[in-house]
Amino acid sequence: MRHPGLVMLCLGSALALSACQKNGDAQVERALKDVNVIDESNLNEVMLTVADPAEAVSYFARAVKDNPDRVDLKRGLGKSLVRAQKPTEAAQIWRQVVAHPEAVPDDRVMLADALIRSNQWPEAKAELNQIPPTHESFDRYRLEAMVADADKNWKKADSFYETAAGLTTRPASVLNNWGFSKLTRGDAAGAEKLFTQALTYDPGMFIAKNNLVLARAAQRKYDLPVIRMTQTERAELLYSIALAAIKQGDVTVGKGLLQQAIDTHPQHFEAASRSLEALDSNVRM
Repeated sequence: MRHPGLVMLCLGSALALSACQKNGDAQVERALKDVNVIDESNLNEVMLTVADPAEAVSYFARAVKDNPDRVDLKRGLGKSLVRAQKPTEAAQIWRQVVAHPEAVPDDRVMLADALIRSNQWPEAKAELNQIPPTHESFDRYRLEAMVADADKNWKKADSFYETAAGLTTRPASVLNNWGFSKLTRGDAAGAEKLFTQALTYDPGMFIAKNNLVLARAAQRKYDLPVIRMTQTERAELLYSIALAAIKQGDVTVGKGLLQQAIDTHPQHFEAASRSLEALDSNVRM
């Protein structure tokens, strides 16, 4: 004997179970999609920071090929090309990003950065001029300062360097660049102050240490400044001072500093030894 009510109940249960299963599958798919997005985001961040630059370029190039409309992947490729020291190729990618409907002012800043790195200064200046004045960022003003430097517009360069330094909690690099700008203009005293200031933010920044002793040497201050340094750094800084002294005609002082550099270095200081031998040979001749 058949029981229509029971059949309908079972059919209804089957349909409900099927609907539940479909809903469950949809939820699982959404969850997996969210996980994939998170995983991709994390992987992108790794590629932009700690991954080998060449590997990062390959990764983002493949990603852009598979997803040509995704501007975030093109940004990743542009940044990776800069890290891989391929600024000309990076500039081409950043031009694509700037032309994208989702482009933002910072994308043009990155384009200008790539252009400067590839020694395309007029093009970089033109891109910076198109950025709205309301877009204020450390990178924007850092690049504006560099372009003003290239144009020898010192007043504008100083203004931009000062603004950039005030927009970051880690201004050592921009202070070092500003100091080097001052040094090339002949303002050694001003450069010395900026290099010293840079080292207060990053005491381990060797390029700022070397620039500092060169700024002091330009003022004929041939002693080492009171800064933190390793024994090897001390020897290398003495060598830099020695060469500066010799270039300025203070040969005797330079020879003494070369000898100090050789004696200070924990290993054989080949460059300083060759310089001292060449100097002694010229003196004997």
